[in-house]
Amino acid sequence: MRKFLFLSSAQRFGDFALLLLRVFVGLFLVWNVWGCVTSTERMYEYREFLGEHGFVAPALLAPLSVYAQLLAGIGLVIGLLTRWVGILCAFNFGVAIVMIDHHSGMRGMFPSGCLVLIGLYLATHGAGRLSGSVAHAVSMGRRLGGSRLPACRQRSWPAGSHCGTCTSRTP
Repeated sequence: MRKFLFLSSAQRFGDFALLLLRVFVGLFLVWNVWGCVTSTERMYEYREFLGEHGFVAPALLAPLSVYAQLLAGIGLVIGLLTRWVGILCAFNFGVAIVMIDHHSGMRGMFPSGCLVLIGLYLATHGAGRLSGSVAHAVSMGRRLGGSRLPACRQRSWPAGSHCGTCTSRTP
């Protein structure tokens, strides 16, 4: 009864759920800015939009924001540098809330607020085991020490501590 009530068996799907979250958000970010990446007219419209909302140097900030979101989206899909991507995402959409979305109330802030919180979650928890970061760590471990463990797990970390590269805890 306790297992059913607390759904402890669902934990085995945690890495898969995190993968789905990363891919979904990453594809959304890429889709959201793709028009500005592929069209100078759309980038100009976005630059004007930022200028209308009081951003300083919109000609600089528009492409910076667009390409930051594009790189963040790609990073989330692949699962590389996820903690940094999370910080970038939280910062970018936090600025969007402060400068633009707060005028529209809770409904207007909700999408950006979700992206801030998702960014903070990924910045603090990482990409999970199903990611490019962990695959890279495993490949480095194989090359350096011949072990199947990631390089971070080959070092002697205190029992129960977190390596920071992958989401595994040391035994």
